[in-house]
Amino acid sequence: MGFIMDGLDAEDYDRTYNDRDLLRRIASYFRPKLGAMVLVAVMIVLSSMSQAAMPLVASWGVDAIADGTIGEVWWLLTGGLLVAGAFGWVFNYVRQRNSSRVTGDVVLRLREDAFDAVLERDLSFYDETPSGKIVSRVTSDTDDFATVSTLTMDLISQVLMVGFVTVLLFLRSVELALLTLLVVPIVMGLALLFRRLARASTRRAQRSLSRVNANLQETMGGITVAKNFRQEQQVYDEFQPINRQSYDVTLRQGFVFSAIFPVLFLVAGLATVALVQLGGTAVLGGGLSAGDWYLFLQGVSLFWFPLTSIAAFWSQFQQGLSASERVFALIDAEPRVVQTDAQPPGELAGRIEFQDVTFGYDPAHPVLRSFDLLIEAGETVALVGHTGAGKSTLSKLITRFYEFQQGRLLIDGRDIRTLDLPGYRKQIGAVPQAPFLFSGTVADNIRYPRPDADDDEVLAAATAVGGGDWIEALPHGLATDVGEHGRALSMGQRQLVALARLLIQDPAIVVLDEATASVDPLTEAQIQEGLDVVLAGRTSIVIAHRLSTIEHVDRIIVLDHGQIVEEGDHATLLARGGRYCQVYNTYFRHQSPNYRAGSGFVPVGGA
Repeated sequence: MGFIMDGLDAEDYDRTYNDRDLLRRIASYFRPKLGAMVLVAVMIVLSSMSQAAMPLVASWGVDAIADGTIGEVWWLLTGGLLVAGAFGWVFNYVRQRNSSRVTGDVVLRLREDAFDAVLERDLSFYDETPSGKIVSRVTSDTDDFATVSTLTMDLISQVLMVGFVTVLLFLRSVELALLTLLVVPIVMGLALLFRRLARASTRRAQRSLSRVNANLQETMGGITVAKNFRQEQQVYDEFQPINRQSYDVTLRQGFVFSAIFPVLFLVAGLATVALVQLGGTAVLGGGLSAGDWYLFLQGVSLFWFPLTSIAAFWSQFQQGLSASERVFALIDAEPRVVQTDAQPPGELAGRIEFQDVTFGYDPAHPVLRSFDLLIEAGETVALVGHTGAGKSTLSKLITRFYEFQQGRLLIDGRDIRTLDLPGYRKQIGAVPQAPFLFSGTVADNIRYPRPDADDDEVLAAATAVGGGDWIEALPHGLATDVGEHGRALSMGQRQLVALARLLIQDPAIVVLDEATASVDPLTEAQIQEGLDVVLAGRTSIVIAHRLSTIEHVDRIIVLDHGQIVEEGDHATLLARGGRYCQVYNTYFRHQSPNYRAGSGFVPVGGA
């Protein structure tokens, strides 16, 4: 059985809530709807009374038949049944209408809270958690919560029905009513014993569904790569065991849930047989009328169905509790980036200073150790070094996407942890190596940092990047739809849109993961012109990939395993023949216009 449970462990941020805490938390979502809930409760009471009244009216008819007086009262009995049925339908309609609205509003708020929590999570959260599993909690688990909310309304109705029927049974025969109630502890005991098993199987089923969603999300995101390498079969083969696991776990959950009903119906059936025997004997002995016996049998059938439903409800209720537990765990996940204050950043000059900073994505394996660096306001700095040297890490700390473990990071002389984070990030402009575009037009994506920007501002920003020539290549200009993730545009066009988007934001600090290696020379020239406009007058940190960029920056920082090993301008560092010269020979030498294949390396110790 072990392979069935593989990969179904809890996430790092998962937590266990007891039923009381969960119910209290769920109740807090229903509290604002108290008025509608009261109306629903009243309708439940009236509906239950109407349903309980129908067998009572029918029993009077049976007695009338036995007494020979049915001809005199048949119209009254028929009218009573019609009125009880009609009122029951009306009361139930009002209950269902209002309870559905209440449940919908509650789930709407819960899903909004879950989505807000998703937006508030740090980037490290997404590094460790597949996006498909997050989607599953926001969608599938909130749907399960809606189901249990509806079941709760039904449970209240069933409990009231049992209460009314119990009163009727005692009014007709105390002995038989007591015999009926003797079975209640047995049924409820079975349901409570079943509860723990149901909760565990439900939790595993929800986790298996999350794995399926995560796999689908990854497949859709990488479908181009899979098709390029003709690996559709491999993708399918990877999906098969995950899907099979979900099938097996869900099947086991179904077996667990279905096992309770036969047991409950067996107990109810045996009790009904005993009641029929005792009731029939009482009628033959003259201690009970035929109408009362009919009422008792009808009442028992009305009694058993709600009782077994209540018992079975625990299994479904556990599914809802498990779903709400997963949603609340997402909402309650502790942030790793913690601000100590929320001081308004004001208008930033852009001076950045790392003081003895130690950071590791895994604290046990630091990427930066006692790191120091000063970047003056308005300075353009290029970060170079081998893969894993720490270039991207510095940019992530400056944008405050990750929490460093030791030291201080100062912005204009103030600790970054004391600044209002949304206000600070409004003045940080970042362009990743593969810029992401949202569905919509080119203009929509340029306007993204400033939704209030008018068309003239958007056009001015787009024109300032590369002279605006690239706009003419778009089928509909700035009104061109970029497609999902910007796939309707080339990589170079996406870069140009990202630069225009950054221009309209007008940040004080720019973090740029330059990516022009895979574009044509014309687009590269346009991007380079755009970079000149974007970087002018701003503090800029560039993760350099192009020789044309590092040749013109104010300072080059050479990183190796999280430490600064050299710094200076291009010519000085190249002449020094140190670590930068090695990096140059590896990454930049072939980009020089003087480079000829087979011309050899720039010698260490001189250009």
